[in-house]
Amino acid sequence: MTALGSTFRTNEPLLSELLQDVDKGALQLPDFQRPWVWEDHRIRALIASLSLSYPIGAIMLMEVGDDTRFAPRPVEGTDPHKPPSTPKKLILDGQQRLTSLYRALKSGRPVKTQTDKGQEIMRWYYMDMARALSEGADHEDRTEAVVAVPEDRRIKENFDRNVRLDLSTRELEFKQSMFPLWLMYDDTAANAWFMGYQQHHNLSPEATKFFFRFMQEIRQPFLQYKVPVIELLQGTRKEAVCQVFENVNTGGVSLTVFELITATFAADDFRLRPDWDARYSQGKKDAKLLPLKHFDVLRSVNGEMFLQALALYTTYLRHKNGEGAVGAKRKDMLRLTLADYKAHADKIHAGFLEAARLLTREKIFADKNLPYLSQLVPLAAILAVLGTRAESDAVKQKLARWYWCGVFGELYGGATEGRFAHDIQQVPAWVDGGDEPRTVHDANFAPTRLLTLQSRQSAAYKGVMALLMDRGSLDLKTGDPIHVTTHMSEDVDIHHLFPADYCEKQQYPKLLWNSVVNKAPLTAKTNRSIGGRAPSHYLAPIEKDLGAKRLDDILHSHGVDPAVFRADDFHGFLRLRAGVIIQLIEKATGRSVSGRNSEETIKAFGAEV
Repeated sequence: MTALGSTFRTNEPLLSELLQDVDKGALQLPDFQRPWVWEDHRIRALIASLSLSYPIGAIMLMEVGDDTRFAPRPVEGTDPHKPPSTPKKLILDGQQRLTSLYRALKSGRPVKTQTDKGQEIMRWYYMDMARALSEGADHEDRTEAVVAVPEDRRIKENFDRNVRLDLSTRELEFKQSMFPLWLMYDDTAANAWFMGYQQHHNLSPEATKFFFRFMQEIRQPFLQYKVPVIELLQGTRKEAVCQVFENVNTGGVSLTVFELITATFAADDFRLRPDWDARYSQGKKDAKLLPLKHFDVLRSVNGEMFLQALALYTTYLRHKNGEGAVGAKRKDMLRLTLADYKAHADKIHAGFLEAARLLTREKIFADKNLPYLSQLVPLAAILAVLGTRAESDAVKQKLARWYWCGVFGELYGGATEGRFAHDIQQVPAWVDGGDEPRTVHDANFAPTRLLTLQSRQSAAYKGVMALLMDRGSLDLKTGDPIHVTTHMSEDVDIHHLFPADYCEKQQYPKLLWNSVVNKAPLTAKTNRSIGGRAPSHYLAPIEKDLGAKRLDDILHSHGVDPAVFRADDFHGFLRLRAGVIIQLIEKATGRSVSGRNSEETIKAFGAEV
């Protein structure tokens, strides 16, 4: 029945009808459904429940048509040689149960399943007639009556030397009263089997009585079994279908937006996955676009991020024409059409490439050094909007300022789709002379935050290191610019200037010596030469090699005061370097960092920074 204004209806068709629709191809799976293999013991328990008329749960289907078009695929186990057919309905929930029952009871082929340990096996399923009809049998006993045998229909033991159960011929099935369950819904084949069974037993009254009892008590519940079905009607929005699927999916594996859109586009004969793979790995020669992986900083960009940037850009264009709101949420992505993708994918591809070039200019070369991977999404979309205007140095400076405000304001962690929508509207308008974007206005950085930046997991921590490289940090031993050695893929990492071992021996608080203020980008070889010694000790041989003036220049390049550092004045070094880093942050963001002389700052650093 269907309620007025409802998006669904409910009914209770016979299981045999559902399995027949699966066999004909009238009932298929949406392509976003992942393959699923049930373990052998679960299949046997499911069959036992059917034989006892126990409920096995509702099935959810979806009518094909309108906005609910997804590429379909046949249920696993159906005849691969049958010509493809157009389904009338798709299975949203119940794939595992229907697939298992179809393969075991209808397909006429062995079932691909698994052991409890995940080993792939092929099995035929039988009903042990005598055990199934035993007095007082419960569900556990009925499960034992469902017998699974290998593909050759022989159960072997003693390292395959002995055959414990042989059902490889009809006569052996008759002899041991083992009914082939794949004949359950085939009346002609089932009746022929029962006739052969009675003839094998010489038409004895006992065999006939036993046979009719099995027909009545075991087979009849299968034939009369009805399944509660919920059907989503045509006209249900695609994003609603996807949300329903996620809510009811008993497999428990959440689908990605990329998988859902892939299935949608496939219905229009467009293969999204190969197109994305080509963009990532090979580029688009017809559009003169490099592969995204050409830039190390883009190597972690995935298909879902690409679609999110595309949705952001597409909704921005629609909004400019008075159509809806700007957004990059899941629902906005699911509303993307194939026409949207074909019209704008190259622009977003180019936007990501331009984002990589801008980040390279800001001395961020690799994805592991990206403060926020998520910030690439609005950046690529903004660059798609700006097009060739982004080639101007003045525009790049504004974009860099917006970027660093996002980093040091730590504004792109967690749910950020709302900020994305503001960014794509406000940043281009700012470039054209409008007001500062909210991201620039919201950015705020406290001096004491420097002490809590203890590892590269923090966006601001990575941002500080990039600013130090942009300042011109030189390696202590070689004198080479760190950004050059990084770009040349040499082994550069973040290391302590006052070594950790030394600081622990001096009993300095870890909050101080392990903070970003005491760290610098150095080559692994240089770090090994430092060891656990005080700066005055490990600088001596370097100074002898490079000279005092050159060493001073190198230390200055890291924002380190040479005199204080040579004197092993840890606290003086910390305060002065914190001041240099704050100046770098102010320059990058174009915003003043307040609170240098606050009580909290003075307590943390021992003086104003």
